[in-house]
Amino acid sequence: MIRREFIKKSGVAATAVASSAALGQSQPKPPNVVIVHCDELNFRTIGCYRDTLSPEQGLMWGPDAACETPHIDSIAKEGAICTKFYAATPVCSPSRSSLLSGQYPQHTPVTNNSVHMSDDVVTFAHQFGKADYRTGYAGKWHLDGEGKPQWAPERNFGFDDNRYMFNRGHWKQFELTPEGPRVKARDKKGEPSYSVAGADEKSFATDWLTDRTIDFIQEGKADEPFVYMVSIPDPHGPDTVRAPYDSMYDDADVQKPRTFDKDPDSAPSWAKPEPKCHFKMAQYNGMMKCIDDNVGRLIAAMKEAGVYDNTIFIFTADHGDMRGEHHRQNKGVPMEASGKIPFVIRWPKGIPAGTQIDHAMNTTDFMPTILAMCNVEETGKEQGRDLSEIFGGGKLKAKDVTFMRGTTKSAEDTSGWVAAVTPTHKLILSSQDESWLLNLEKDPDELTNVIKDTEEQDTVRFLARQLDRYGRENGDAKLTNPNTRATLDALLR
Repeated sequence: MIRREFIKKSGVAATAVASSAALGQSQPKPPNVVIVHCDELNFRTIGCYRDTLSPEQGLMWGPDAACETPHIDSIAKEGAICTKFYAATPVCSPSRSSLLSGQYPQHTPVTNNSVHMSDDVVTFAHQFGKADYRTGYAGKWHLDGEGKPQWAPERNFGFDDNRYMFNRGHWKQFELTPEGPRVKARDKKGEPSYSVAGADEKSFATDWLTDRTIDFIQEGKADEPFVYMVSIPDPHGPDTVRAPYDSMYDDADVQKPRTFDKDPDSAPSWAKPEPKCHFKMAQYNGMMKCIDDNVGRLIAAMKEAGVYDNTIFIFTADHGDMRGEHHRQNKGVPMEASGKIPFVIRWPKGIPAGTQIDHAMNTTDFMPTILAMCNVEETGKEQGRDLSEIFGGGKLKAKDVTFMRGTTKSAEDTSGWVAAVTPTHKLILSSQDESWLLNLEKDPDELTNVIKDTEEQDTVRFLARQLDRYGRENGDAKLTNPNTRATLDALLR
């Protein structure tokens, strides 16, 4: 095993260690890491994110359609909230592969939901395991191809305890049997079903997975650090939730988003309204309320075990959900509701309470950052940035820009969109459309292309240079598409 080196000259954890050493104190215990990872979560359903927005933006479905999330909010209040955290690709499997590996999806090479992650990928779990951490994972994995549910995939990618990992599916009920975990709800043929009928606080997926997480924490030795990731399949569809959450909210209180009736003729291919779309939120909010209550249970369990204040506790998701904005459902597009995801993190020993980080970052930045926080060695293959210093109050040393890309059939496929994102702007290039520049400050609804505006030309050139650099350094075939390349070259002139 590779032992951790606790004294470094950089990083939030190293700062605390250096201070302890200067005072003649013993080395602090390495921090634990717990990651609550949800699926298809619109950031506006979380109270602390609504608090960073204007009422017009935060209350997209009206003031009576918001659910309260006090437990998730407490993580941000006692730690940090990242307001510009994006999925490298806003679709399940590609986003997950980038979070786990610190690499862009084309290198994992999970560019869509049916591609399995390469055996060569080294995840943060591998690195924590080498540093003597106990590692585990429960919930939706979605990185092993088509297997469904496929419990405990043989390729565990460093998560030694993956008994409760299942490859894919949005099952609503689970149970433990002598043969292991299984989907509890069954259809007439005895096959696993998505039915929520009969679900309770012991069998409903969110509750059941939280119980498995608590079990893992309680089973550990007091002196053994651990990393555990629980991947909750909600609030992804089907939009169903157990009682009493199924009746807490009413769709009669829901208003349609302002962009619901947008003009399809003024939209590029990646933002066209869909023929069928709804903006119902009652069951979605019920799922979110159930998730928040279980975050509260997990916090209480960590406090009872005496590990909460020495745990880096993270709440995040793989991508967002349009929920009727721009007359669209689900994800896969570079709009805020699809690409921007929640990321709140608490660690009293390294992150000042009440921190708000408005820098642009994406899922590739997670692995190098969390490894640095814990003084665990990187692999050297990471394409994301170590941003640990800004969580400790430091300044961003890199350029304030990140990137997103759409799904493709393979890593070699050049079609579709790719985007450079700053806290205030998005430049989106596509093989099918003209270039688009969105000014998120002046146009938070993302309706107007300002690519030709005189006052935006410096921003256009900066983002074009950054996209060109990204394509070369990260081997993104999208930037070699003849149409996209010609568009980019014109912007670079």
